[in-house]
Amino acid sequence: MPTLILVRHGRSTANTEGLLAGWTPGVALDERGTAQAAALPGRLAELPLAEIVTSPLQRCQETIRPLLQARPHLSPHTDERIGECHYGDWSGRKLDELKDQPLMEVVQAHPSAAAFPGGESMRAMQTRAAEAVREWNARVERDHGADAVYLMCSHGDVIKSLVADALGLHLDLFQRISVEPCSITAIRYTRLRPFLVRLGDTGDFTSLVPREEPPGDEAPVGGGAGAP
Repeated sequence: MPTLILVRHGRSTANTEGLLAGWTPGVALDERGTAQAAALPGRLAELPLAEIVTSPLQRCQETIRPLLQARPHLSPHTDERIGECHYGDWSGRKLDELKDQPLMEVVQAHPSAAAFPGGESMRAMQTRAAEAVREWNARVERDHGADAVYLMCSHGDVIKSLVADALGLHLDLFQRISVEPCSITAIRYTRLRPFLVRLGDTGDFTSLVPREEPPGDEAPVGGGAGAP
């Protein structure tokens, strides 16, 4: 079965403003995110990508644009199932305003039970994304062979849920996984089991440098802004 390259979109204006973007329209890459996207073709230059699949949201479309320009023979496929979690009434709100909501504790500690008001559950998000991956695995293998490599550009929580699925981790443990903006995660699927061969690789260790205010013990909902 194929190898899947998961790319989280580059840093967005919502990331830097501390907003939970969800499906809010008009959320674009910021200056750093644009630079991250521009570097993506070079980082993936050695990989013979068979297909490129993307979330329909603007920040993902902007992230893969330089890659598509570098590989004009590829046409992107849009799949809503790998779009961001539908955060419903929480979409577009400041994360600082949401941190004291009782639901946020559930999102952190028991995400399989978390359902956003007016939106969807985190369990439903994982299910739709995993179904999309399995269908694309079969399609890519059929069209390009079992050794093919293809790419999906998606979002932090979606990618974390797919990593959990690949590792056989309960969704309640997925908040222990971290994927920064424009990071690369690779999962090689086989008949019997998936293998996680890269996780959140940015090639940049800046985010590991000690900070004046160390990160807390809560996972950033939506994925966070990455290195300062």
